[in-house]
Amino acid sequence: MEEKEKISFETKTIEETFELLDTDKEQGLTSEEAAIRLEKYGRNKLQEKKKKNIFQIFFSQLNDPMIFVLFGAAAVSFGLSIYNMIKGREADWADIIIILGVIILNSIIGTIQEKKAETSLEALKKLSAPETLVVRDGKKIKIPSEELVPGDLVLIEEGDTIGADLRIIESINLKLDESSLTGESVPVSKEANLTLSDDVAIGDKVNLAFMSTPVSYGRGKGIVVSTGMNTEIGKIASSLDEDEVEQTPLQKKLAELSKILGFATIIIVVVCLIVDIIWMGVKSQFGQIQVWMDNILDSIALAVAAIPEGLPAVVTIVLSIGVQRMVKANSIIRKLPSVETLGSVSVVCSDKTGTLTQNKMTVMAAYTFKNYYENDTLLSENEDKMLLVKGMSLCSNAQTEGGVFGDPTEVALVDYADKFKLLKSKLEAEDARTNELPFDSVRKMMSTQHASGIIYTKGSLDSIIAHATKILDHGKVRDITKEDVEEIYSANKYFSDQALRVLALAYSNNKELVEENLVFVGLEAMIDPAREEAAPAVAKLKEAGIITVMITGDHVDTAFAIAKSLGIASDKSECKMGVEIDDLSFEELQEVCKTTRVFARVSPENKVSIVKAFKANGNICAMTGDGVNDAPSLKAADIGIAMGITGTEVAKGAADMVLTDDNFASIEKAVEEGRGIYANIKKTVMFLLGSNIAEVFSMLAMIIFGFPAPLIAIHLLWVNLITDSLPAVALGMDPKDPDNMKEKPRDPKESIFSHGGWANVIGFGAVITVVTLLAFLADPILQGNLTISSINSYLSVEENLYHCRTMAFIALSFSELFHMLGTSTGNKSFVKIFTNKNWMIYVAFILGIALQLFVVEVPGVNTVFKTSNLDWKEWVITFTLSILPLIIHEIVVLIKFIAGKAKKN
Repeated sequence: MEEKEKISFETKTIEETFELLDTDKEQGLTSEEAAIRLEKYGRNKLQEKKKKNIFQIFFSQLNDPMIFVLFGAAAVSFGLSIYNMIKGREADWADIIIILGVIILNSIIGTIQEKKAETSLEALKKLSAPETLVVRDGKKIKIPSEELVPGDLVLIEEGDTIGADLRIIESINLKLDESSLTGESVPVSKEANLTLSDDVAIGDKVNLAFMSTPVSYGRGKGIVVSTGMNTEIGKIASSLDEDEVEQTPLQKKLAELSKILGFATIIIVVVCLIVDIIWMGVKSQFGQIQVWMDNILDSIALAVAAIPEGLPAVVTIVLSIGVQRMVKANSIIRKLPSVETLGSVSVVCSDKTGTLTQNKMTVMAAYTFKNYYENDTLLSENEDKMLLVKGMSLCSNAQTEGGVFGDPTEVALVDYADKFKLLKSKLEAEDARTNELPFDSVRKMMSTQHASGIIYTKGSLDSIIAHATKILDHGKVRDITKEDVEEIYSANKYFSDQALRVLALAYSNNKELVEENLVFVGLEAMIDPAREEAAPAVAKLKEAGIITVMITGDHVDTAFAIAKSLGIASDKSECKMGVEIDDLSFEELQEVCKTTRVFARVSPENKVSIVKAFKANGNICAMTGDGVNDAPSLKAADIGIAMGITGTEVAKGAADMVLTDDNFASIEKAVEEGRGIYANIKKTVMFLLGSNIAEVFSMLAMIIFGFPAPLIAIHLLWVNLITDSLPAVALGMDPKDPDNMKEKPRDPKESIFSHGGWANVIGFGAVITVVTLLAFLADPILQGNLTISSINSYLSVEENLYHCRTMAFIALSFSELFHMLGTSTGNKSFVKIFTNKNWMIYVAFILGIALQLFVVEVPGVNTVFKTSNLDWKEWVITFTLSILPLIIHEIVVLIKFIAGKAKKN
């Protein structure tokens, strides 16, 4: 037998299929042959790539340059503590415990984040039918779908779920719901006797049935041609499993920042040691072990100062706050970093069915001879119209009372009748069905006979007209003429040009159920309509510089009609078919993506290629969808957005974000929130780095002048983890700028420090440095020590050094709190903060002061932190110095305001 997965079975006849798969038409496979094939091809299930265990994930979080430096600092500190123990001195374990605690905390946060289970493949498995009816050894038996093998003869009944990919060999009114796989909202009629070419889209392979698709109508037989990972859904599973998770723009920038800070820290520490060694030579202290140890501890403190230990945790917290805001915008974030990605989205690639449309066939217009009923006349009534509505409802098998059942097209016909209070239960009670001729793909008609003797026939216009001899013309029946037919076809074209699906109705009064001598009544035209809120959302995204692109498995005419009504596309030239995409190189597809706004009849592979092409053009790409066919492209996009109500579990599992209301308009709100969250993250990053620069500058300045370090490692860890983190979190809770959707999308290559970011960080870092150093030197200077040697002499007394370090410690922390007030208001005066609804700003400020009082004034705690009590004068000096960053902020705001006014004038 040939390698089945390499054969395009849609191009093979039924006879060729049996021959290629070596299967008996009547007996099916033998049990022995089935067992051999099961061994050869494996079980009919989806395979899963081996996942990392929790320990592997935890240790992978440690692979970071900043973490390496912290480990080095902890190791050196541990060595010094052991040395002190050996020498009978007091060992200082606090620094080591806190450093390792920081490392473990960050790793735990990262592990929790990564361990959020990916449910894509598990959901795919659930879609597979648990059992399938097959013919083996000439007998009908039910077997677990996992045991299906190529060549199995499968019996298909209404309500079944297809267990593997099949070549249909017999079809009796067979229709399959392939919406989750292809995106087409209408069930697909399957034709066993057709043989296709090998360049048709998956939605056009009407002689194949695909794994996981439900049988909506009819019955048939099929022969298994692909199982497991070789099925169409298996190919989707493969792409989900193989795609690596791509970092968001912010993650990439923070990773780069981490490397820069890691290497910069090593350089700073080396410079610090060199300076210390030079001073040791000047002071002739090379032989003093304690001096060496003190200098090494200073280097450790400097390493701690250079690294923003709280940054990963704070960014995670700010993102989590953003997640809570997103819930209020009807969006659930599955992958935390995706929150900030929304802020830079420049292209939204949207599936049509169920996303931009309602995924519900709806009658949009109707026609009786020379009368059109649409828009405001949709519910107008006359005798001809009411007969059309009544006949369409009765000549269907759908129900809408007590639940919706039946073919979506027929459900639309019954729904339309309900609008006129013509409930189907009432109609059937008045005129019960006595006989019927079911629809089939040859006649393309369905007829029902009723107790009153009337026969209603509905179907394609061509079929109805071919059997019609009369026409209902404003309540009167007369012979149909050639001119009448031309008029009817003109109406049909009018509807078809709007991509509406048209059905015709006729009736007769024959005693026998035959479809002859029909009286033409009218047409009903339907479509899966656009969501009401979708057009305004597209317009808002366009105002924000974001392009909306439709990617669908539906027909191009239908897709363009919806796209045009939503403002996505204005001309048919902006549309491309999946078969056209197949013939393009990736570079050609990139060019096509620059002008194309609708991609129709696309395969899941096409969708992925389109998303990747948009990304290759420099866009941050979001992809929305709800079906299995959307899952690979959802995963390939920078941010995948699944529908929460109509979306399959596969789509939700592959997505970064799920819309709880299936409302396309929620995407616009989500982007707005994402932009606000990114702005807050930017503020927190700059705030934290400004503090770290101040710490490094303060340490280096004192070491260069030969003074003791103004801060020790435990002070710096406390500031970085506690005192800085609370204000940073508070900044992350700032409300979004109400005008942020009037701006163009952020360039993904744009630095987080763009638009004056570095000037802000370095400038305020320098101001806080001055504050810290003035506080550190305030005591010796006020006592008349104005030379380097006299200050050194003053600081050589341990009690004095503790006192000066305490003032520097307090000034650093307090100045950061005042800097927070300025950062929160941006380019406006800090007075603006009193109109800000962000209560966390006040909490962070008050709690920050309280925590500093705690570590300075509480006995026992100040021993651990090596701080001493301050008198009221020293508190006043420290507090006064700490306000300097806020004063500088107000001066800068005033200068910008004056400059702005001058520019306008």
